[in-house]
Amino acid sequence: MSKDSFNISIAPIEALHLVRDQQNADLVHEEYNELGEGRFIGTQIYEKYYIRSKNRAALIVIIDNINGVTNVRAISTGSSEGIIFNFDWGAADNFVSSVEKILGEYII
Repeated sequence: MSKDSFNISIAPIEALHLVRDQQNADLVHEEYNELGEGRFIGTQIYEKYYIRSKNRAALIVIIDNINGVTNVRAISTGSSEGIIFNFDWGAADNFVSSVEKILGEYII
C-alpha cells in the first residue's frame, strides 16, 4: 500500500477531470457530490495490472475542498505479489505518484 496527500490550486472537479483524462488505468468507479456552500467531494477508483508484481492494483483518488483548499488524497492497494509478503516492486508507489504527476503544476 502507498498513499499521498497534497493541496492544489484548482477546483476539485477540474482536478478530477484531469486525472480521469490522463490516468493510464481502467476507471472502475467515479462519484461526485456537491455538498452546498461551494463545497465538493469526488472519488475515482482505478485498476491496473502490473507485470512486475504479477497482480492488479487499485488506486483510489479522493479530491475535495471541504476545508477551503482543494486537497488530493491518492491511495494504492492490492499490488503485492503474494499472500505472505507485502512486496510489490514499487507498483503501489508508481500508481500513487501518477496522480501527483498529472496535477504537479497545480500543487501548492
